[in-house]
Amino acid sequence: MPSVDIAPYHALLAELTAASGPILRQHFWNPDLVVEQKVDQTPVTVADRDAEAAMRRIINARFPEHGILAEEYGPERPEAEWTWVLDPIDGTKAFVHGVPLFGTLIGLLHEGTPVLGAIHQPILNLMCVGDGEVTTLNGKPVRMRDTRSIAEATLLTTCMMDPPQRYDIAAWKRLTTTAGLVRTWGDCYGYLLVATGQADIMCDAVMNIWDVLPLVPIIRGAGGLITDWHGGEIGDQKSCIAANPRLHRMALDLLLT
Repeated sequence: MPSVDIAPYHALLAELTAASGPILRQHFWNPDLVVEQKVDQTPVTVADRDAEAAMRRIINARFPEHGILAEEYGPERPEAEWTWVLDPIDGTKAFVHGVPLFGTLIGLLHEGTPVLGAIHQPILNLMCVGDGEVTTLNGKPVRMRDTRSIAEATLLTTCMMDPPQRYDIAAWKRLTTTAGLVRTWGDCYGYLLVATGQADIMCDAVMNIWDVLPLVPIIRGAGGLITDWHGGEIGDQKSCIAANPRLHRMALDLLLT
């Protein structure tokens, strides 16, 4: 079990998703939804902003000494012992196109280490929670499947165009042509599929800190490994690969050959 007591914070996860979920459902498939472009040329909507603001209000009311690191409104109390990491819509591009392959990411760090994470998909009513030891889907324990070869594996990525632009094209081609099935069921939903045994490998060429830290306890709790494409610790603007330990090693071998 985690070395720190995170039991008091599980209830807060439910509160946060109870607040953010209705906001996202209200705006999903809304023909009047306005999509803006941020400085980094990624989309943002009122749904992103309102969902994050709602979660921030709850955290500040319940645990005012805790820090917050989130996509839309920046950090609060960055030196705090406990920090909540929020991505109100991981997969805004999917969201604005009416595709339910998005979710809300919520993570909790203790002195910088991810100890609790959640993926909430409010359209499909899926809640995946992990603490590094156990991962559950809607309250029931889940594990990665024990796929034994890349040729048998379903490999997911958010965007097929990203890896060749940032990493060795030949290495990416080796991995994707070896895999049994390759699909772009991406963003946090892809990691949910891997953690719950519906797919085998999830790869992303670049991840922001709020995209990836909440995933760490989920993948580890489901029996998997999650690193960058060199096998190192994941972090801001780094690549990410998640799989069961056997496939993770095989995938890295293909990427690094």
